[in-house]
Amino acid sequence: MTGALGTLLLFALTPVFANRAAQRLGSLPANFWRLLVAAVGLGAWAHSFGRGWGGGAFGWFFAGGVVGFGIGGVAMFQSLPRLGSALSTLIVQCAAAVVAAGTEWLWLGTSLSGPQLLCATATLAGVVIGLLPQSLPRVSPLAWRAGLAWALLSAVGQGVGAVMSRRAFLAAAGQQERIDPGSAAYQRALGGLLIAALAWWLAAKRGDGGIARRPGRAWPWVGANALTGPVLGVTCYQWALRTMSAGVVQPMVAAAPLLTIPFAAWLEGTRPRATYYVGAVLAVAGVGGLMVWR
Repeated sequence: MTGALGTLLLFALTPVFANRAAQRLGSLPANFWRLLVAAVGLGAWAHSFGRGWGGGAFGWFFAGGVVGFGIGGVAMFQSLPRLGSALSTLIVQCAAAVVAAGTEWLWLGTSLSGPQLLCATATLAGVVIGLLPQSLPRVSPLAWRAGLAWALLSAVGQGVGAVMSRRAFLAAAGQQERIDPGSAAYQRALGGLLIAALAWWLAAKRGDGGIARRPGRAWPWVGANALTGPVLGVTCYQWALRTMSAGVVQPMVAAAPLLTIPFAAWLEGTRPRATYYVGAVLAVAGVGGLMVWR
């Protein structure tokens, strides 16, 4: 449970950092550099104190990183400049919760109980009520459709990637192995880094690799994004998935956008609407219920 709550807090910060890094470096370069920084940091831990790239579940973790970190991350960074951090995260996290629960049920046979389903629904409803009225950006229909498509692709990647992590931990347990969350996050980061590098290279081949607008000012945001996202955030995420169902973890993480709003308001000098507080109360009640019926 501590891992899920840590993920919730850290994932609330990372969209703001990611959006600012993408504005200064371009979406694909920002995504690549945050994963490279994360892989180096996590690798230092994993090869010194953890399992490195060893263990019988490496293939599952790496594949989960390809799907979640790689495809999900690239798609998220394409959605951010089109829809903004709040709405992109809202769509991705809420849809990912549904994808994770459905995939886990179909693949692993794990289903949510009645109280868990009710609490998960309350959490997602609170997120929508709290964020949707104030998050609709003024963009062209083309940008809206493209941003929505990228956000939904990211949601599928993150939801399926979460279940693949669950499958990896089950595989490790079946071989009497115990994988620490830091090593799991590192092995996933390697898969994500491969896809991020490939996506940037392909875009550069087409002459669309991203132009560094203010690169000197980007690196603090890249570092903050790497720390709160792939390093600490995903380590907590793997910690939660090691012991809890993805269908329970993902709705809790979906409440992160509600915490993003006060942080973004502090940076940008804005104030949340009244509906934000209504949604926040509902989401907190749902998360509290999930903590009880986990």
